[in-house]
Amino acid sequence: MRRFSLTSLLSESLRGHTGWGRQWRAPEPKPAYDVVIVGGGGHGLATAYYLASQHGITNVAVLEKGWIGGGNTGRNTTIIRSNYLYDESAAMYEHALKLWEGLAQELNYNIMFSQRGVLMLAHNIHDVQSFKRHVYANRLNGIDNEWLSKEECKEFCPPLDISGSLRYPVLGGALQRRAGTARHDAVAWGYARGADDRGVDIIQNCEVTGIRRDASGAAVGVETTRGFIGAGRIGVVAAGHTSTLMSMAGVSMPLESYPLQALVSEPVKPCFPCVVMSNAVHAYLSQSDKGELVIGAGTDQYTSYSQQGGLHITTHTLDAICELFPQFTRMRMLRSWGGIVDVTPDRSPIIGKTPVENLFVNCGWGTGGFKATPGSGHVFAHTLATGEPHKINAPFTLDRFRTGRLIDEAAAAAVAH
Repeated sequence: MRRFSLTSLLSESLRGHTGWGRQWRAPEPKPAYDVVIVGGGGHGLATAYYLASQHGITNVAVLEKGWIGGGNTGRNTTIIRSNYLYDESAAMYEHALKLWEGLAQELNYNIMFSQRGVLMLAHNIHDVQSFKRHVYANRLNGIDNEWLSKEECKEFCPPLDISGSLRYPVLGGALQRRAGTARHDAVAWGYARGADDRGVDIIQNCEVTGIRRDASGAAVGVETTRGFIGAGRIGVVAAGHTSTLMSMAGVSMPLESYPLQALVSEPVKPCFPCVVMSNAVHAYLSQSDKGELVIGAGTDQYTSYSQQGGLHITTHTLDAICELFPQFTRMRMLRSWGGIVDVTPDRSPIIGKTPVENLFVNCGWGTGGFKATPGSGHVFAHTLATGEPHKINAPFTLDRFRTGRLIDEAAAAAVAH
């Protein structure tokens, strides 16, 4: 892998940038691997990278039915934060945020990480009490979070309307200053580049059509559109399609898949300094480096594998944006899209073993998957390498839905599921 540096950029600029090679290979699949990861999104690529870099396991294949980063990784609104309520969730997302802070240097790739701050607005007494509880809980866990009055919210985000004439007036907000955004495509490419450099095979256009089990019931490999591939261990990291894949091994998952929509506006000059989220009116907003307003909506109210979603969801979100930020009412929307999110009953992920030997799963991130990418990949790589959970993902077992030790993060997800 050729490293990026000021010297390499200057030398390539002198010859029209014609000397850059492919960032990762396009290998043919081998007959078998020590580990096969199903899903070439951010979580799957991060898992492969950490398997190679942290555990020395390089005989690894990442199988993606389309192109890497073409699923939810390339379809989200790129928000990164760790201000979750419960200890287990706070540990997971703070682990991810700390990895985010050094990820560009580790990968030698500009992931455009911007710690511009995430402000979560309160519109009623319940919001105020809930967010203050989050602030106190986060501080006990050593995570930065602070309460702002509505005037302080306005000072931090000048476009925000804090007048009393709003249907849902702003009463204050919780601010995590270390939170922010990153470029989703660059994250996938950076992890792919790093994993490939360490010997991992990234195999695109290779759809898994079955999971083969031996006479004892253990998983031994996957059937694909490019033939059978044997595996010592299989890690399924397929977001909204996890239920479909796991059913191939006879495992029923406590998941529901919903469309989740987002949209962007025409580009304008820098005018929005942070990320703002609102639960009560449901909308979240940031501005990309290209100048587009990046707007996130809520999940549709029906389960589906469609990536379109209902028009009424986006119009409701735009109504909320126009009420909170009146200066944007005349802006035109350029495009909208949707992803398929996998939601668990307690809105927390599942990371660990399954009842099938050699089969592991990383799923259930709902609307919060992107922000967890490095932390998720790091702990899942540990689980695949050792066969046992990392202490951070130990609470997020599939078994918790039998024992009742749930981690209910519906409120902290900041999305009206």
